[in-house]
Amino acid sequence: MSDSPSRDVYFNKKMETLQRDEIAEIQRKQFRSTLIRCLSSSRFYINEFKRMGLRLEDIQSIEDLQKIGFFTTKEDLRLNYPYGMLAVPTEQVAELHATSGTTGSPTLGLHTRKDLEDWAEISARSLSMSGLTPSDVFQITPSFGLFSGGFGFYHGARQVGCTIVPSGAGYSQRQIKLMMDLGTTMIAAIVSYSLRLAEVASDMGVDLKKDTRVRKGVFGSEMWTRETKRRISSIWDMDPFDIYGFTELYGPGVGNDCKVHDGLHIWEDFFLVEVIDPKTGENVGPEEEGELVFTTLQKEAMPLLRYRSRDISKMLDSKGGGRGSCCECGRTHRRFGEIRGRTDDMVKISGVNFWPSQVEEIVLREEELGPEYRIVISRVKSVDRVLIEVESKDKNMLESKRSELAKRLEKEIRNHVLFSPQVAIVEPNSLPRVEVGKARRVIDERNK
Repeated sequence: MSDSPSRDVYFNKKMETLQRDEIAEIQRKQFRSTLIRCLSSSRFYINEFKRMGLRLEDIQSIEDLQKIGFFTTKEDLRLNYPYGMLAVPTEQVAELHATSGTTGSPTLGLHTRKDLEDWAEISARSLSMSGLTPSDVFQITPSFGLFSGGFGFYHGARQVGCTIVPSGAGYSQRQIKLMMDLGTTMIAAIVSYSLRLAEVASDMGVDLKKDTRVRKGVFGSEMWTRETKRRISSIWDMDPFDIYGFTELYGPGVGNDCKVHDGLHIWEDFFLVEVIDPKTGENVGPEEEGELVFTTLQKEAMPLLRYRSRDISKMLDSKGGGRGSCCECGRTHRRFGEIRGRTDDMVKISGVNFWPSQVEEIVLREEELGPEYRIVISRVKSVDRVLIEVESKDKNMLESKRSELAKRLEKEIRNHVLFSPQVAIVEPNSLPRVEVGKARRVIDERNK
């Protein structure tokens, strides 16, 4: 029987519970080292500093970070594809990963051998925080390939020392069979795929609570709300954990929530985090919401200064404190709040901005509805129209009940997001499913 995820599990307790002044000293030294690396070896940063009229001596400390009058963006990485961001010779690149690149050149994550060791370290810390122990059988369902997801979990799990089942993406019936045959106790998955697996298990006549030993899970790669977490917890009888990361930094493991489930710890010996107003670029006040901006502190191959993540959140521990004072779990690394949305995911309807997650939070409160939904946006005679399709759980739901539910949801959504959608309650299993990759929740037909 694997250890309970409610128990405090550390991978590297010394580093996870450092005194705040110890973290600050590591950050001070590593920030200086990163600056020197960038300005001696990275063609991109050498050119950017020259363009801004900046010299190394102009940035003396972390407090001077905002004097770097520019941000690094995803577009910068695309324009410098493939190796323009490198700070080491190409022969020192041991592994690389990439985003999908559906809108142009992909953005790369480039790693030396030391970078891979560091990635394994932070991933192992995060997985341990989610309850992974050497006694677990850990099934990794994200894909193994250029996508960093599968490998991020794999690198960390090897450090923890558990039994790894690298099943990869898709083939959902086989995934369920492997869980049962191999005694899987913990899974890693893209958020929406955990719900897809539950559907497939039900179709197979498998009761996940009774027929599998899976009681722990770590999920990421997509926005998810507290209502989604509640659904996953109920369906799987597990305590779901949220892991954070993206290819440009390392991948999964940059941050993770703990048993308290109040924000995600960011590994501050590896990253500096700013929160900025996404419109002005100015830093916001303590514990105010904005866009997360990362500066790497340990990366060799592709160090990043002030990299805009596009993720909207806020820092919860504005100052930190002594050992154990940041969080009940004992970890002293600061936390950021759950990701509320992405700057590039915000949707504008007739001048009103909203996040798809706002709709999800309302829809998933309804116990008679399934977890699958989609938002279809169109334009009729210059007027924006929004159709929200949600699946019922019961294929025999009466039409009168569908109409009542739809009207109630229309009213709740209108009161919350300030526009008037049309809600349609559709048959179970009628909306498209994604076996591999992220769920597509928003279909915007206005530009077709």
